[in-house]
Amino acid sequence: MSSIPLSAFLVTALLLFCMGLYGALTKRNAVIVLISIELMLNAVNLNLVAFAKYGVGASIRGQVFSLFTITVAAAEAAVGLAILISLYRNRATVNVDEMNTLKK
Repeated sequence: MSSIPLSAFLVTALLLFCMGLYGALTKRNAVIVLISIELMLNAVNLNLVAFAKYGVGASIRGQVFSLFTITVAAAEAAVGLAILISLYRNRATVNVDEMNTLKK
């Protein structure tokens, strides 16, 4: 058994999630928003792996769900960056306040 308690993993995941949430809600740069979302997904992955190791019925399910989350995050980043590149080519900015083409 590891000497690191479960609470250390949970506090670290909480801090990562809070930093990601703060970045996603307050920053105007779309790249920073994508990075913040990735930070929140990594916090979820840390929780999944920690509970898989320290949970009542310790099994590999947490790692499997974590791999699924990493896959979804990679797809989200690829699609998000493709959209950002397209918007940057058309508008020459990555500011989320200026991306209102669907409103017109």
